[in-house]
Amino acid sequence: MSVAQAISHRIKRMKKGKPFVRTVFAELGSRAAVDKALSRLVQAGRLERVARGVYMRPKLSTYVGWVRPSPITIMNTLAKANGETIQIHGAEAVRRLGLSTQMQVVPVYYTSGRTREIKAGNAVVRLKHVSSERLQHAGNKVGLALTALYYLGKGGACPHALSKIADTLSPDELTTLLACRMPKWMRAALAPFAEEASLAVSSGR
Repeated sequence: MSVAQAISHRIKRMKKGKPFVRTVFAELGSRAAVDKALSRLVQAGRLERVARGVYMRPKLSTYVGWVRPSPITIMNTLAKANGETIQIHGAEAVRRLGLSTQMQVVPVYYTSGRTREIKAGNAVVRLKHVSSERLQHAGNKVGLALTALYYLGKGGACPHALSKIADTLSPDELTTLLACRMPKWMRAALAPFAEEASLAVSSGR
């Protein structure tokens, strides 16, 4: 079976509208052969190239017409394939925590990978490389709190902001947050809230 035949056979079982990266076919042949086969499938209308190195089986919806994946969906597909850690930007974190009403004009995320832009049609998502400290507990409430604190900085982490952040976390989550690698000022600022939460738990409040 040729590389083109093998790829053609496999994509028949792939879900329509779900993006995938070209590297899922890497074991079937050389990069040139895989790229050539994918290009021909795009020309034949059996695949759609939604971003650089990202494809999907076309999907037609009765309600919205041709389905297009969002840049964020594409970003997550690439990140998973590359083994990258993705964390929301601090500006978005403080908005989600109710400390700001500003929304990003262009979505920005932190990544363990390289800094770059991902485009899907006219939409864009920016990825910014940051240190591993800022990516701890990505994707959960502890990571959300941590990235917000880094964004606020020592000057912006006022008692009101700290209280707001601490109130979103359970005592166990506060303990997990304090166990993260962080600047000394951040640990000192959070310690009273963790102690208060611990006392509340021990007193049954």
